[in-house]
Amino acid sequence: MATQVEARSGTSARVRVQKFGTFLSGMIMPNIGAFIAWGLITALFIEAGYFPVPVLGGFGENAAGDPNIGLVGPMITYLLPLLIGYTGGKMVYETRGGVVGAAATMGVIVGTSIPMFIGAMIMGPLTAYLMKKIDSIWDGKIRPGFEMLVNNFSAGIFAAIMAVFGLLAVGPVVTLFSDAAGRGVDFLVSNGLLPFTSVLIEPAKILFLNNAINYGVLTPLATQEATENGKSLLFLLEANPGPGLGLLLAYAIFGRGMAKASAPGAIIIQFLGGIHEIYFPYVLMKPLMVLAVIGGGMAGIFTLVLTGAGLRSPAAPGSIIAVYAATASDSFVGVTLSVLMAAAVSFLIGSVILKTSKSTDDDIAGAAAKMEGLKGKKSSVSGSFSSSAATDGPIRNIVFACDAGMGSSAMGASVLRNKIKAAGFPDVKVTNLAIANLKDDYDVVVTHQDLAARAEPLTQGATHVAVDNFMNSPRYDEIVELVRASAAAESGVDPKTPMPAAAASEADDVSNDDSHDEGGSDVLAHESVVLNGRATTQQDAIDEAGRLLVDRGAVDVTYVAAMHEREKSVPTYMGNFLAIPHGTNAAKDLIKRSAVSIVRYPEGIDWNGKQVKFVVGVAGVNNEHLSILSAIARVFSDKDQVAKLDQATSVDEVLALFGKVNA
Repeated sequence: MATQVEARSGTSARVRVQKFGTFLSGMIMPNIGAFIAWGLITALFIEAGYFPVPVLGGFGENAAGDPNIGLVGPMITYLLPLLIGYTGGKMVYETRGGVVGAAATMGVIVGTSIPMFIGAMIMGPLTAYLMKKIDSIWDGKIRPGFEMLVNNFSAGIFAAIMAVFGLLAVGPVVTLFSDAAGRGVDFLVSNGLLPFTSVLIEPAKILFLNNAINYGVLTPLATQEATENGKSLLFLLEANPGPGLGLLLAYAIFGRGMAKASAPGAIIIQFLGGIHEIYFPYVLMKPLMVLAVIGGGMAGIFTLVLTGAGLRSPAAPGSIIAVYAATASDSFVGVTLSVLMAAAVSFLIGSVILKTSKSTDDDIAGAAAKMEGLKGKKSSVSGSFSSSAATDGPIRNIVFACDAGMGSSAMGASVLRNKIKAAGFPDVKVTNLAIANLKDDYDVVVTHQDLAARAEPLTQGATHVAVDNFMNSPRYDEIVELVRASAAAESGVDPKTPMPAAAASEADDVSNDDSHDEGGSDVLAHESVVLNGRATTQQDAIDEAGRLLVDRGAVDVTYVAAMHEREKSVPTYMGNFLAIPHGTNAAKDLIKRSAVSIVRYPEGIDWNGKQVKFVVGVAGVNNEHLSILSAIARVFSDKDQVAKLDQATSVDEVLALFGKVNA
């Protein structure tokens, strides 16, 4: 069940900008590997590279006297734009959109003399969107047998039209824009104004607009500049790890409370792992600290301008390792100084702010509330996950989603994965993904609370967890407990896993003694088995199973209401057509003696989207509760036994199959 996220006033514009930035970065991020490959080939094999090879680097002439084409030029001119166009089209209209988007992108490629990344980011999704609209015109109206003919020719004809349109119209416009943007950058550099871009870049990063800025604007411009000059400092405007490093160092030395304790670990994740998002809560916790990262960013950019240093290709993620891997051969000193100067200035400003702060404790867990105050928005996302959140069945897949899928999500997934493994659940898969690429096939979706409103509509079938701190969020422990509960609940299918947490929680205070009370010998009686239940809904089925327990005198009549309450907090669907509704932990006093009721529904009942044929009402006293569940697990873990239950024609057959319950 997805956590509902309330629409917040004042956030719609920011969310729309984030969505647009995510869409732009979504076309670049999947192809970063190709960008890096191009950067490596350029660094190694061009005439000024480490290992010049004419046939690979594209310089000199071959034996026939013809110029060597090499890999560098074709990759930057054709491969990368086509990949972007295909990816953008596929994001809009799956593979069909990707194909027509790539074909249309070819038009803007051949119509200009510059790398057409921006043109590809326009033509790919635009062509796919229009193709989708065109297909909807005759959807369901094509005569049988002509579908493939119509689909193929419509795509081919429209892609050809869009390629011509790209060549004649879009290409020249994008060229004008690129020239204007280049002149703008030159103006900022020549007038010493480029460092002031940090005034926009650093606060925008804190609001999760970093990918919109980096991959939507800076990377295309930087790649074009790198093609002409062999490097570009624009690659490092947003990706420089120095400002974040300095900020975290200040907290590690002069911070207080949890912020001081967590900062050293955050430094490793941020500086070496390249996950800049980890320092965002440290800024949001004390908004004045944004001055530290702005100052650090300005110092880093100024150093790059002064030394003329730059990168050959994007540094993704923004790790110092990735930065050095992309650094141009003549820029290692300049890049190193840029990172060090950014860190030093950020540290100095941050230290002054922390030393002069009047607060007695730096509570990083309270960053969410301070974020609301800073942004002037009311948030219902904070605290939206609680112990009452649950999934409809065992938790197998958890995804940590962020803006681009390789920043905060990579860190969050790593932390959460280690916690879950340490808890003894190595088979639970924890991955990270961009929000734009989410599909509704995950059990749990974890996001930063500021991004939850964008993830929830894409994964409405999942439990949503909003966190405010990427390293020490208490939500991670709650997720582990949810996994534990889910694994225990799965014991209704697999006896090797723990008992259902929803039920086992009721036995927290019981001893480990294997003795049974006097009523243990008839916990399942003939009159408590119904082969053809009358209920048609989940709620009525719980009532029917609970009424059998009441009729036997095993529970008080109010225990049935507690069974409904338990179902609201932790659904009791187990798999193999089985559900085991039972009361809450607080309802233990309503149980008079151990008993089990079994109601079979041959046609099945919808149980939160799952088909249930067997509803087993459970009431357990002391350790008998665990014995009952264990016996049920043994039966329902065997598909042959389940089939026999499904085909049973008498109550005696059912009692024989569940004989061990009364053992």
